[in-house]
Amino acid sequence: MLRFFLHYGIHFLVPIFIAFYFYKGQAVKIAILLLLGILIDIDHLWANPIFNPNRCSIGFHFLHSYWAIMIYTLFLFFSKTRILGLALMIHILADTVDCLMLFLQSE
Repeated sequence: MLRFFLHYGIHFLVPIFIAFYFYKGQAVKIAILLLLGILIDIDHLWANPIFNPNRCSIGFHFLHSYWAIMIYTLFLFFSKTRILGLALMIHILADTVDCLMLFLQSE
């Protein structure tokens, strides 16, 4: 249950908090953009099964690959792609925490 709340809390609450804390003037717009980071889960459609609660997404799905994560990190350094990079890295953080919880659960 903790794994579920951490994973989805990071996916949904962290973007909203960041938007309203750091981007007060345009918080709603930024919150929506940050929440759209979840769209990289479209790569789950190419997996079999599409959803496996015991699978770590990091390194498995192509939009969750280490190469993709490096590109998302680079997005943070440019003003035009910073919000996109932040959205994607929040998503990767949520999935990384999920993988860690999965690992700790299996021991």
